[in-house]
Amino acid sequence: MAGLRGSGQLRQLRLRETRRTFSTATRRLHRYTAARLDLRHGPPLLLAAVTAGFLMSPSPPRASLRLVKLDAPGAWSRWTSTGAGDAESKPEDGDSSSGKSGQQAPPPQSRVVSKDDDGETKVEEKSSVFSVFTDTLASASTSFSSVGDTIVGYVVPAWARLLPAFITKLQRELSMAPGTLAEEIWREANDPEVNPEITWDASVRVSNDLCEDEKSFLEKRSKFTRRALARYLDIPVEKIHPDDVPVIAMCGSGGGLRALVAGTSSYLSTHESGLFDCVTYTAGVSGSCWLQTLYYSNISQRSHERLIRHLKHRLGVHIAFPPDALSLLASAPTNKFLLSGLVEKAKAIPDAEFGIVDIYGLLLAARLLVPKGELAVDEYDFKVSNQRRYTDDGSHPLPIYTAVRHEIPLGEQSDMQDPIAAEQKARREAWFQWFEFTPYEFWCEELGAGIPTWAMGRKFENGRTVWRENGLSLPELRVPLLMGVWGSAFCATLSHYYREIRPAVKSLTGFGGLDSMIAERNEDLIKVHPIDPAAIPNYAKGMKHFLPSTCPESVDEAQNLQLMDAGMSNNLPIYPLLRPGRNVDIMIAFDASADVRTDNWLKVADGYARQRGIRGWPVGSGWPSESETMEELEKDLKQAQANTEEQAQERLHKAQKDDSSEAKQRGKQAKKDLGYCNIWVGSTEERSSEEEPPPSKLVEEDWELMHPNAGITVIYFPFLANPKVEGVDPRTSDFMSTWNFVYTPEQIDSVVELARTNFEEGKERTKRTVRAVYERKKKVREEREEAERERRRRWKMSKGFVSGRRIGEGDHGDHFS
Repeated sequence: MAGLRGSGQLRQLRLRETRRTFSTATRRLHRYTAARLDLRHGPPLLLAAVTAGFLMSPSPPRASLRLVKLDAPGAWSRWTSTGAGDAESKPEDGDSSSGKSGQQAPPPQSRVVSKDDDGETKVEEKSSVFSVFTDTLASASTSFSSVGDTIVGYVVPAWARLLPAFITKLQRELSMAPGTLAEEIWREANDPEVNPEITWDASVRVSNDLCEDEKSFLEKRSKFTRRALARYLDIPVEKIHPDDVPVIAMCGSGGGLRALVAGTSSYLSTHESGLFDCVTYTAGVSGSCWLQTLYYSNISQRSHERLIRHLKHRLGVHIAFPPDALSLLASAPTNKFLLSGLVEKAKAIPDAEFGIVDIYGLLLAARLLVPKGELAVDEYDFKVSNQRRYTDDGSHPLPIYTAVRHEIPLGEQSDMQDPIAAEQKARREAWFQWFEFTPYEFWCEELGAGIPTWAMGRKFENGRTVWRENGLSLPELRVPLLMGVWGSAFCATLSHYYREIRPAVKSLTGFGGLDSMIAERNEDLIKVHPIDPAAIPNYAKGMKHFLPSTCPESVDEAQNLQLMDAGMSNNLPIYPLLRPGRNVDIMIAFDASADVRTDNWLKVADGYARQRGIRGWPVGSGWPSESETMEELEKDLKQAQANTEEQAQERLHKAQKDDSSEAKQRGKQAKKDLGYCNIWVGSTEERSSEEEPPPSKLVEEDWELMHPNAGITVIYFPFLANPKVEGVDPRTSDFMSTWNFVYTPEQIDSVVELARTNFEEGKERTKRTVRAVYERKKKVREEREEAERERRRRWKMSKGFVSGRRIGEGDHGDHFS
């Protein structure tokens, strides 16, 4: 008995050690130098080797990796080949009474008919890869009697012996046989009482204006923000004119769980100060999209403090830890909510495409959308359109989720005779198209078109819904898949991958040549995605003649839209907030990117503002450049070229004039580093010359915000180390990596404390900025009203009216009149 008890204790110790290994290993990495070096430099070297092999491959990129993959046959057959009709019409093999109720074996995946040596026909079962894997696990012995319990306790983790049962149950539930989970999901997918949107007709709205639902939200939200501004600035609410209330938008960056935890703490800090209630829009990229999803769920109940407690309960285990993930996917009631989107997509769309993003979204939802008490999961949290129950009355800000589509127009250059020239042209013309999701609409700025959010996931043709044979449509696309899309940073191009590991490669002796070779071929890497993005039905299919002429032909022809993490383009969701009609006055950005200084996402937005002709954006905002880049140097050289002697002399005088005290002052300003709270303000002043406007300077005094022509005010909070919070540095703390999916409660507390402390550094300055913008809008309104009153007074005088009556009217010339 003592020996058995010791064996059991050994197994328990092994189980705890295994969980600890899946949870976090940072302390052990600090202890063992060799393991730490392998962790840091092993993956970079491997990825660098793969990239180098890709570049040196004789075959063209298009032959080795698929650039655009929009259709994949047999989607549902990857999971099972037996449909509901087959399950009803075909009798099950064997005696159904031989097993227990609900324990019948899964139906066969496929059958192969062949002839043996005697010429007789025989039927063999040939399982798919998924079936072979699960059958092998299911048939494996779980007793391990031949090995010995003591050795098993050391070698095989206890949770590994549970995998066959979990996978077998999951496969059986997805078989579409009567009484299975998949059959129940598909039945409810065709039930209008469960999913009423399947009977609603939807059409593509082609317009750059905001949808009517959002306009109604703005009208109602202004009443809440007016009262909140009065509390925030300590002004009687009756003294605040509705037109003077600034439209404030708050946005969070991408960065995985780091952005989720740090952003939640930052938003909580703004809520405690009273600022969050003054916000009209929130926008997110990647991890900040997860933040918004959880904030508008029944888990947090619109409380950032409650959300932090939820993260402490759920982030201590990796999203892919098999026992926890499979338990949620194979057990009621969580399995139904998590797997609904996958079953609906696979069953209704024969050519649907599945990939790693779908699985990634399932794992994220299983970890984040399931509360500590798993029975309390809420079905309303799995549709974005359901979030409108918190925004329709204007009581909460409108969330904006973002994703991008990488347009690589290889097909449009197919008619060119020179394939090399066509490929080079496609590289130059590749760009990202931004898509935004709100509880009201799924919309793309470049297409100038969108559809209702509840219509995401259904097929469209020529701007109209394509009804299925039963006269119904598909339910709305579920949140788990969207969470995978919003955070699919691993769908980046090879160029983005190498940018992440380049510092590590350059720091290794002997790898300078490899770095130079890869850097020279960056234009090749920027158009290759090693991992396919997620695909959703293309609502713009067949609408070529209704969309702007600048839209690529691929949008008109593609069956699906391949969407990925918007951080591939800009890790701050600035562009949707600059959309005409939203009229944002103050943009508060919390940047928890991996390297806020190098990426400099605010400066990236300058090109967007120039291209779109957006007035008021503070051009030049962001981190000052440490040195002039090669692109800037080439641009300066081109601008300095002269064709005639007169041009040369003119540009020489201009260069001498620029080398004045004003230029020195700009250079002095550029060298100034950014702090915890940084403020810029743009200008709406019309410029008569075609020269670029001068770069915006950091606002140091409140009066700089009071100029009548002041434009958008940007308040920027980078996630930096703070000496007031010791032991935490976003640049050096291993657990803050974008690719880390495990946070202990202590680590969450440290990130929360750092974000809260950083906001406190700029709390009062932020309030003064909001007050200054409010006072400026008030002054501009009063001057406009005074000018209007003066205009009307002059008009009345010109018509002979004074004090409300015409001059001479009623005068009879006597002293009684």
